[in-house]
Amino acid sequence: MESCPSVKNILLLDSEGKRVAVKYYSDDWPTNSAKEAFEKAVFTKTQKTNARTEAEIAMFENSIVVYKFVQDLHFFVTGGEDENELILATVLQGFFDAVGLLLRGNVDKKEALENLDLILLCLDEIVDGGIILETDSNVIAGKVASHSIDAGAPLSEQTISQALATAREHLTRSLLK
Repeated sequence: MESCPSVKNILLLDSEGKRVAVKYYSDDWPTNSAKEAFEKAVFTKTQKTNARTEAEIAMFENSIVVYKFVQDLHFFVTGGEDENELILATVLQGFFDAVGLLLRGNVDKKEALENLDLILLCLDEIVDGGIILETDSNVIAGKVASHSIDAGAPLSEQTISQALATAREHLTRSLLK
């Protein structure tokens, strides 16, 4: 039976194995504690490897995990055991490169957390419901950048997160007066 290539999850963890940005597309991990246990186990299994120059591949709990590290961030893409490793590696490279473009080459935990909205939009542009939509980092970064409108735009043209940030700024200003 032929099927469309799919992804079970995309994880972005810090150098201690803690979440920076994660997105699950599979019911393999039904609870939050199961997801966190999987993240910890994957991190523990891969932390001693040197995946800084190119992506590495590992079999783990009936899944294929493709991963790559840069500075204090660890990028992971997980697929089913029958999934094509090259496709998963292409998704990982697209995510990795798009994050690099969006963070202007300054890829570290601090910068990633400050631009978490861009990284989450990046995940949404790459995969939807487990189905791979895009792997070209330039296209992904371009779509994400077009979503980020400056705070001076009218509220009707802002996303919910941008509108909340604007409202938070106005509230903070009014409380500080």
